[in-house]
Amino acid sequence: MSEAVPPTPAFEETLRLAEALVFAATEPVPLRALSGMLPENIAVEEVVAGLRERFAGRGVELAEVAGGLSFRTSPDLAAVLKRIIPSPRRLPRAAMESLAIIAYHQPVTRPEIEEIRGASLAQTTMDALLEAGLIVPKGRKEVPGRPTLWGTTPGFLAQFGLRDLRDLPRREDLLVNLPPAAATAPDV
Repeated sequence: MSEAVPPTPAFEETLRLAEALVFAATEPVPLRALSGMLPENIAVEEVVAGLRERFAGRGVELAEVAGGLSFRTSPDLAAVLKRIIPSPRRLPRAAMESLAIIAYHQPVTRPEIEEIRGASLAQTTMDALLEAGLIVPKGRKEVPGRPTLWGTTPGFLAQFGLRDLRDLPRREDLLVNLPPAAATAPDV
C-alpha cells in the first residue's frame, strides 16, 4: 500500500492562501477566481481537495454553493447552534411561494407569478424578496407594458445551499400524491 506524499511547503502556503480567500470572501468564491491566484504548477482541484481534507470533521466545512466555494457550519452542529444563535426571520408563506415560482420559472413576470399562484401578489412581498437579496430584475418582457422579468440571485443559491439551479428538487418530486380515496370528496 502506498503512503500519501507529504505536501510541499509551496502547496501548504497555497492552501493557506486559498483558505484565507474563502474565509474572507463575503460571497462564494468562484473556482475561476481561486484558480487565478494559484501558481501554474498547482491545479485548483488539488487545492479544493486539500481544503476539503483539512476541514473534514471540523466545525466548518468547505461547501460548493452558488457556483463557488464557501465555508459553512458542519451540518451535525446545526441543532446546537440554533439554540445559541438566533435564526433569521422567516419569509411569509406568500413570499416563499413566490420565490419558488421565480426559481422554477425564471425569468418570470409578476402577472405570471400571480397566475401560477392563483392569487394576487402584494408589493410588500416582492419588496421583502428584493430586500433579502433573493431576487433581482432580469430585464423586461417584450410585450405591451413591458413588465419586469424576475430571477433569483447568487444569494438565493447560497441561502439554500445550492451550487446552481439544477440542484433544485425536480418539480415532479415535489407534487404530493394523494391516495385515490382522498382525491375525491365524499358525497354528503
